[in-house]
Amino acid sequence: MQARGLERRLTQLWYGGGAGAALLQPLAWLYGALVAMRRHAYRAGWLQAQRVGRPVVVVGNLTVGGTGKTPLTVWLARELAAAGVRAGIVSRGYGGRGGGGPRPVLPGADWHEVGDEPLILARRSACPTMVGADRVAAARALVPQVEVILADDGLQHLRLARDCEIMVIDGMRGFGNGRLLPAGPLREPAARLLQADVVVVNGRSEHAAPAAQLPRATLGMVLAAQDAVGIGGAARTRPLADFRGQRVHAVAGIGNPARFFALLRAHGLEICEHPFPDHHALVAAELEFGDRAPVLMTEKDAVKCGSFADPRLWYVPVVAQLAAADARELLRRVLAKIRGSAT
Repeated sequence: MQARGLERRLTQLWYGGGAGAALLQPLAWLYGALVAMRRHAYRAGWLQAQRVGRPVVVVGNLTVGGTGKTPLTVWLARELAAAGVRAGIVSRGYGGRGGGGPRPVLPGADWHEVGDEPLILARRSACPTMVGADRVAAARALVPQVEVILADDGLQHLRLARDCEIMVIDGMRGFGNGRLLPAGPLREPAARLLQADVVVVNGRSEHAAPAAQLPRATLGMVLAAQDAVGIGGAARTRPLADFRGQRVHAVAGIGNPARFFALLRAHGLEICEHPFPDHHALVAAELEFGDRAPVLMTEKDAVKCGSFADPRLWYVPVVAQLAAADARELLRRVLAKIRGSAT
């Protein structure tokens, strides 16, 4: 409950306005100075970025919380496979407790050991996936199996040398108040966008960065909901339209629960919202709401509920969709970067 309350207060501070952020600005200046010093250390050669023997494409963001990186990483892995390029995925494995070096993520792995998002990446992409706190070591462990490595959420992991950077922006939230941590949601200054090879905006840009901060060729994507999938018991699917006209509980333990709730409402569902902190480890008691109404949750939440054999529980997978021109352009830029790095 404390984590949920803290996340709610920070969300209001960063995205809802108010004077409280100004009180934290001195800490944000200190944080910004440390970020700048670290980047300068790599540029000056005092710290060395490590090559791993394969081209590396980083899919990351500038803000704390989810922006749609995982679905875009799955999309890119599949598109590269269709283009004849064998990709592997490396992730820190946030939330996992596995230690002792790089760890492969198998589709049937325990999320406690490898993390929730890596498990989704392994299942949905069908690519070799590796987790590890040392992402350089994890990436090197993939080298014998792949031609290119996709680093999920590795933008600030400067020790891993990269050939292409894709930055994803949440169109609903943008950069919030535009301040650095802890006064705002930014991990790095917004001007860092100009150094990206590709910028992708997820959803309609309601609070996007100022035009001067965005590269000219910014691409767009949306997250499209698929049929709901039953959790536990026999395999079952159900169109979202079937849930219309009844009370539905919506559960989301992701970086931006409001995006999931808006997605369900866009499909005509009447929902009762139940937001949880990002990566929250759900237990069965938290999904008891005093009735037998259906419970819809994100796929990220569902990987933690596989043992809950309850016909009320469903998850709604989402896939990244890009307009045809944007899809071609994104794949073209990535292929150009990784093929150029191999010459």
